[in-house]
Amino acid sequence: MAASEKGRPSLFWPLAAVVVPIASYLAKLTFIGREKLPREGAFVLAPNHYTEFDPIIVALAVWRLHRLPRFMAKESLFRVPVVGWVLKNTGMVPVARTSSASAARQTMLQSKELVEHGRGVIVYPEGTLTRDPELWPMRGKTGAVRLALAGDIPLIPMAHWGAQEIMPRYGKKISFWPPRKRVQIIIGDPVDLSDLRDRAGEQAALTEATRRLMDAIAALLEELRGEKAPAERWNPADHGQKETGRLDS
Repeated sequence: MAASEKGRPSLFWPLAAVVVPIASYLAKLTFIGREKLPREGAFVLAPNHYTEFDPIIVALAVWRLHRLPRFMAKESLFRVPVVGWVLKNTGMVPVARTSSASAARQTMLQSKELVEHGRGVIVYPEGTLTRDPELWPMRGKTGAVRLALAGDIPLIPMAHWGAQEIMPRYGKKISFWPPRKRVQIIIGDPVDLSDLRDRAGEQAALTEATRRLMDAIAALLEELRGEKAPAERWNPADHGQKETGRLDS
């Protein structure tokens, strides 16, 4: 059963033995909507991204909810000695380039494997740290929705807030004191993409699906922060900013 997914022997055990105690010292997680992360079966979890430290927070949250935290990672990392071995043996998902037919086939295969093995994957839809000055979600990319649509997999929006107190955006140091800084986690209902499934290969459908996802993430973050997100989502291209670590277009 999925409730025991993290209880099955895996490479996650030694990783968790190191990471979980340290992360638990740094952050005290509080949850809203924890029941909305599926306890079994495939899912695509799409969180906001505003500090280099928040992948640890997201991984800890998913671990606490009895699922294994697998991320979508750059394909080049899978070729790095040791790192690539760890990524492959923990079921991480390599990012496909989106400009070719082979990429589309790779996405289909990845979705099929997630469904067959009942695995979840975490995909940052912004592709990199938000460039928004107030740390609101910026313009999204299509990687998360491509994966969800290809396998008819639940697309779960998630927002979190507080990790910037542990490490600010672009920060170089972790704040160890005071310990157990509060980090709020909120998980939303799956984004409804049912009307777009038959058009999953069309750019217009992918754009609309991504808009719905980013709207859902922003709405969840509004609830955590108690304030409204900007009416217009930040687009780095409009501000002469380069985007590094891109997952897709």
